[in-house]
Amino acid sequence: MRQLVLPIKDSNVLTQVQNTLLNNFQAGRRNYTIFQLGKATLLRVSDVMKLKMSDVFASDGSVKQNAFIHDIKTGKPNVLYLAPIKNDLILYR
Repeated sequence: MRQLVLPIKDSNVLTQVQNTLLNNFQAGRRNYTIFQLGKATLLRVSDVMKLKMSDVFASDGSVKQNAFIHDIKTGKPNVLYLAPIKNDLILYR
């Protein structure tokens, strides 16, 4: 049986999800950052979870401007623009 997955279209629901991820779990900052990364890059969860710290952070600890990955499902190369979530990534680090 296939599970139907729909996007979150209501901004109030989106805010509730973000607040829940950030405040209601022991690993809240991590969960919130992963969610924000997926939202900003429009990646599949499997691709977000494949990212390593070295894909996102430079050797000096700063956030890279772009990350480069190959989509798991399609195998296509993908450039991720990280500026929209730079602050979230810095807070996570």
